[in-house]
Amino acid sequence: MIRFGEKAAYDDEEYYVSKSDIKRELQELKDLGKELVELPIKDLDKLNLTERLYEQVIKAHGMKLGALKRQVGFIGGLMVDEEHQEIKQNLDKIRQAHNGETKQFHQIEEWRDQLLAGDNEVMTVLRNQFDSFDIQHVRQLVRNANKETTQDKPPKSARLLFKYLMQCQDELD
Repeated sequence: MIRFGEKAAYDDEEYYVSKSDIKRELQELKDLGKELVELPIKDLDKLNLTERLYEQVIKAHGMKLGALKRQVGFIGGLMVDEEHQEIKQNLDKIRQAHNGETKQFHQIEEWRDQLLAGDNEVMTVLRNQFDSFDIQHVRQLVRNANKETTQDKPPKSARLLFKYLMQCQDELD
């Protein structure tokens, strides 16, 4: 990071870094630190953070309100010495993985709802997509789920159908 008033080269031209530019850059680092604090620990382990930064982010997990705000500011200050571009790239990769998982989850929910509604075309699509797809088992789960809804019972079979579709998807991956 360039200090206030220092010269910086940009496309063969020299210019002085303004105080506003530095403040914007520090705010971006604080925002990145806040994103790190909001991540679950399993995702933090994937980022290859330095030990000092990792400890401070973990400390922030238990904080609230003002203490959390100060800690995020401190983490933003630590980010100046870190490879923050690399951390941003790794964070984007994690977000993309989460988005893919969310889309997959929504697709399975949609299949389940269509099966419960009695759409037989979905059954054909699923049979073609998954090698281990057991039509008889799925039909039984759909019958049981429809029976449970008419009797005002908890949707046990609908949950089992969702789990079965998840298993089929996991076997495909």
